[in-house]
Amino acid sequence: MPRVLILSTIMMLSLAQTGNAASCRQALLLALDVSLSVDPRDFALQRQGLSLALRTPAVREAMLRGPDYMELAVFEWSGAFDQKMLVDWTVIDSPATLHQIALKLLSEGQEARSGRTALGAALTHARDLLLDRSHCETLTLDVSGDGVNNSGDAPETVKGDLERLGIGVNALVIEATLDQQFEDEPSVGQLADYFYENVIVGPSAFVEVIIGFDAYEEAIERKLLRELVPSMVLVPSPFSHPNPNPHRYLAVTAQ
Repeated sequence: MPRVLILSTIMMLSLAQTGNAASCRQALLLALDVSLSVDPRDFALQRQGLSLALRTPAVREAMLRGPDYMELAVFEWSGAFDQKMLVDWTVIDSPATLHQIALKLLSEGQEARSGRTALGAALTHARDLLLDRSHCETLTLDVSGDGVNNSGDAPETVKGDLERLGIGVNALVIEATLDQQFEDEPSVGQLADYFYENVIVGPSAFVEVIIGFDAYEEAIERKLLRELVPSMVLVPSPFSHPNPNPHRYLAVTAQ
């Protein structure tokens, strides 16, 4: 075979292999609220809930569906200067990898936290982390929170950056139970509205709502599936929101 033809064949095979190579379809960043309003019991429910959700067959299959792969990272946030990485960016390539992440979530200690709730700083931190995943087709932030911003820059000051960079932001809002509510805190429904107006970003962005942390595992699993498989059909929640909006998905789970 002529040398030129051999080289041409090698180049064609190389290009074909490159074209078929797996690529990152999604970078999913989970941000967990650990401000002092999250007491030790609720902190444990949040960590355990996420750990268990990552090991469910539905989530596992959604994360491992090929041929392209996804990357996952998790951090906790509270005050303006209090963000802690729990899981650095990890390629989800096997059930074993997901299992290791789930165990790590349970083994990491609970460090000192700020009494403040710096949502804007959390969004800024998440933006910078997701910018490192520019090779991924979709960039998604999944933020959990149980209060409004009361420290540092307001979250709405970061929304423009996130939208411009094509970063989608969804929220899991943990409303206070009746015995936990204080006079200066938003009533049930108001916190969800706050996140809808000031936090979430993107044409398909949504807010998931629970009352207290007891339903966290079920809610984070449902939320992950919606983010990982956008076309999936979810069973509507039997609970209604006091100010429903047809352009958002909002499920409220009672304790």
